[in-house]
Amino acid sequence: MAEVSNHLTKKNFDRPDETRTYDHLMIDIVQLGHLTMSRNTYRAGWSWSESVEPWAQTSACQTEHTFYVVSGHIRLKTDGGEELEFGPGDLGLAPAGHQAWTVGGEAAEVIDFGGHMCTYGERL
Repeated sequence: MAEVSNHLTKKNFDRPDETRTYDHLMIDIVQLGHLTMSRNTYRAGWSWSESVEPWAQTSACQTEHTFYVVSGHIRLKTDGGEELEFGPGDLGLAPAGHQAWTVGGEAAEVIDFGGHMCTYGERL
């Protein structure tokens, strides 16, 4: 866990602490005090089922996400059948047990506030 500071702190996603690049996804990770956030750029055509499910060996994401959509559109569907599309300016909470995919022919930029994307690409 990061050290808590009594000083003003400034970070910028254009100068992240770490960047991870995958097929159809780039993750910029920033640690701000005790909070880890990520800017996730999902390229057009990204989907959980094609990009993650094969190596995760689970049909849905098993992590809760709190997020803000900066640009583009993503669609999420829970294991329980709820389905919503999110676009620029939307805030969302996705419970564990969901799938996601980009909508339309454009990338989606999403800020994840939970720091859960820091483990993306690691074996579950």
